[in-house]
Amino acid sequence: MKTLTSEQLRLVFEKVVDTCEKKLYDPKLNGINWRQISEARKERILAAANDDELELEFNELIKELKVSHAGFYHERRPRAAGKMAISATLFRSEDEGRACWVFQDVHPGGAAFKAGIQPGDVMLRVRDEEVHPPELPLFPLGEATPVDICRRDGSHVRMTVDVPKSKTKERPLIELQPVSHAKNDGVGWLKVCMFPGAIGIDVAHDIDKAIESLNCDRLVIDLRGNTGGGIGCLRLMSYLTEGRTPIGYSVTRRRAEQGFSKEKLPVFDHIPSKKLGLLGLALKFVGRDQSVVLSTEGLGKQRFHGKIVLLVNEHSASSCEMVAAFAKENKLATIVGSATPGRLLGGHSFRVGQGYRIAIPVAAYYTWNGTFLEGKGVAPDVGAPFSVSAIRDGCDAPLQRAMDIAKEL
Repeated sequence: MKTLTSEQLRLVFEKVVDTCEKKLYDPKLNGINWRQISEARKERILAAANDDELELEFNELIKELKVSHAGFYHERRPRAAGKMAISATLFRSEDEGRACWVFQDVHPGGAAFKAGIQPGDVMLRVRDEEVHPPELPLFPLGEATPVDICRRDGSHVRMTVDVPKSKTKERPLIELQPVSHAKNDGVGWLKVCMFPGAIGIDVAHDIDKAIESLNCDRLVIDLRGNTGGGIGCLRLMSYLTEGRTPIGYSVTRRRAEQGFSKEKLPVFDHIPSKKLGLLGLALKFVGRDQSVVLSTEGLGKQRFHGKIVLLVNEHSASSCEMVAAFAKENKLATIVGSATPGRLLGGHSFRVGQGYRIAIPVAAYYTWNGTFLEGKGVAPDVGAPFSVSAIRDGCDAPLQRAMDIAKEL
């Protein structure tokens, strides 16, 4: 059932169109005629039979902008696709001649991990409905969802995936165990599943502890399946190089329209060790244009410098792509895996009435050399794609390739 009156829905529609037109990072709106496209879809949106159909129609409209970090949702029931809600990524494969979703990255502490799902398992049904690519299932936050799985050994089981509630209405993200580490034959393995928190004080501490504990000469940094998050990625990039090195810069629409020099933008080059340090950041950045330069923190020489392998895949997005681009541009690591997706815009959500929000990108990111990665991503130096057959045999082929390369450095 549709809960909005025709007049309420019309006002929401107008607010969505106006917000995109005025707030999207690109004043040229990627070269599309946004008003014309919106008017062409208006009748379908206003005729939506229920709230689910309304969200679907609005999101189809927003796709026309051809940008990442965009979506339409209600504050009371934010939902996310599989990889966000259950902290797992999905790989399109074939099973008995039909396209299917295979679990690829299953992150420790996430909903899929807690349910007992493993990489290589096949998703058959969600809430008794069959799921097949290209459609991705949606998981309501704060609810338990039954999922039928074909295990790696061929057995079929039904699992209940409990998706926790979001901690914030503005950016409904699911947090998990962000950092793991291990050591094998002198090679350190540092897995970062997400960069939670806007500033990332906690994840920065976790990375520090892992690096200290590993105490290694060679390091594999595993960012597969990491969909991004906040600026905690700065701590990871700071461990790639000895001194203070410019990484890249973020530019808002207003700054782009006014013109700018990257050398004169304010510099963010330190994650405070305690939350009290956020006060200094507030004094420096709050109330100002959000255009900013990122620079490493100058953490000093590390034993593993020159012997770093960075492992990424097609799900390593946003903040991960900052890390990968910085490493590649400065030749700080050998990048192994699959090309990243090219989703690197800075997003924000806006209220558009009746409890609904629209999330759109409001800032563009460039590497220090001026490369714009949106829609392009970062290509690996050494290809090592996910293999369903290998993972079902108990072999994580991309990780093994990364470890082998690290031993040769």
